[in-house]
Amino acid sequence: MGDGDRDGNWDFHLRTLSNSSRDSNLSNDPASDPSVLQSVKRLHELCKEENSEDLIARVYPHINKLFQRSVASLSQSRNPYGLLLLAILQFFLDFGEVVLHDADPSLRTFFRSCLSREFADPVVAEATLDFLNVNKKKILTSFSTLLPQFFPLLLKLIAWNGEKVEKSFMKIFPGLMSPGSFLPLFPSLVDLPILVVALEKVERSSGSLIGSSIASIQKSTAPEMLLALMDEAYTGSTIADGGADSESEDSNTIDAADTLFLELLKDENDGLAERHGTSPAMVATLQAAINTHQSDRLKQILKMTPRLLDVRKRLVEFILAAFQRSPNFIALLKKPIMDRLGEAYDSPAKTELALQLCWAIGEHGGGGGSHKDAARELFESLELLLYENLSSSRLGLRESALSSGGESSRKSSQSRLLCFVVTAIAKLATYHRELLPRARVSLGKVARSRISDVRVWRRARDYLGLMNEPAICLSVLGPSRPSEGNMQKPGTVNWSEGGTKMIAHIPFYILGEQKGPPFHDFSFSDILPRR
Repeated sequence: MGDGDRDGNWDFHLRTLSNSSRDSNLSNDPASDPSVLQSVKRLHELCKEENSEDLIARVYPHINKLFQRSVASLSQSRNPYGLLLLAILQFFLDFGEVVLHDADPSLRTFFRSCLSREFADPVVAEATLDFLNVNKKKILTSFSTLLPQFFPLLLKLIAWNGEKVEKSFMKIFPGLMSPGSFLPLFPSLVDLPILVVALEKVERSSGSLIGSSIASIQKSTAPEMLLALMDEAYTGSTIADGGADSESEDSNTIDAADTLFLELLKDENDGLAERHGTSPAMVATLQAAINTHQSDRLKQILKMTPRLLDVRKRLVEFILAAFQRSPNFIALLKKPIMDRLGEAYDSPAKTELALQLCWAIGEHGGGGGSHKDAARELFESLELLLYENLSSSRLGLRESALSSGGESSRKSSQSRLLCFVVTAIAKLATYHRELLPRARVSLGKVARSRISDVRVWRRARDYLGLMNEPAICLSVLGPSRPSEGNMQKPGTVNWSEGGTKMIAHIPFYILGEQKGPPFHDFSFSDILPRR
């Protein structure tokens, strides 16, 4: 292309953007003119080809103004804006450093204002996933909180569009996970089939999902739609079928903040929500899904959900393998681990996380022998957690909300946590022997407490007895990896040396729960290899 042709095309595309972005041109909908999208793409290509900062600086004001105009026109337009805004966002990502444009607010605006309205459009859905895959590295490094924040919206996208976008979605799926989204993501994945049921109910009640914000639908019609769903589940009919015999609107009211409905259809991650598996809303939704004909969309998501959960499982296994391979990660992550231990009372899910962290602290010696300060601080956090549980009968659950079954569940959860904490304290003190005096004090208080669950105080008592036999204690409670200067793996017996030296690492399970003299009648010569 000659310079004259290139300059002519350049000026033509600039004029197109200028006309579309003028505030005075209110009657012109930028998304209604296909030439606007083509001009954005062509100018982007020319800027890349020329690699000129001056040209980029000339284009940027028009592109930026068009973005703002398009966002302002979204709610009044019937035309999809997704493709146009994605093309503009690509310009911002590629040339943002040149023109000093922070793309983070623009990306979030796209998710909140555009994708929330157009996730059900198959063309926009596919283009969005392609955009995220093309820019995956930059998004994960420069805008790492974006995908975890909007994972509920992306789950709505995959739930509605199904298997045809599964391959693209799988490539970005790990990017949805972060410390703030890892826990709430799991129940959201499990609930994907229910999400499909809810979205299909919204479509039947309020029309096409394309171009409508679910958030606005929630505020206006969530109670009526949820009530209709419950009526359909229990009676086989809908409110509309009731005619003159149906009850008045006043008598059919239901809380607009129903946890299930609003939680399923949200766009952004706002933390872990407690799921009520026996609530009327959940029961109604499940019953309706069972009683009604399964749509193709629901059948697809029922096949996809296990595959998504399998990816999450593999990531968990990778993280555990990373701790096993590099125990010093425990010391490096000391602060967030201590913070999570402090939140063990907030919800059952956080209690479960605290259990796993207690295990990791004890199993890997608080990071290893070279991280004694970190191990001491982690030990103090475990002490605090232990004393709080001994002095309190609550574990983040309201007494008023507990039934007899809930009380039993609470006590079981507290006992599990105490057992994990007691074991972690004992294992940590076995690895870092300078902590033994404090560990004896802590475990002694548990052993004397005689709390209702005998397993807890008996475990503390047994650990105190083990600590009086250092060799056996190291075998039972020592780290699973060889420590510095000791190539033999703790907890194992090198039986080949039994004929020449004393063996202290006798498997402790031989004695089991037996009281009194050992019950076995064999001699070591029966089990040691003969020469």
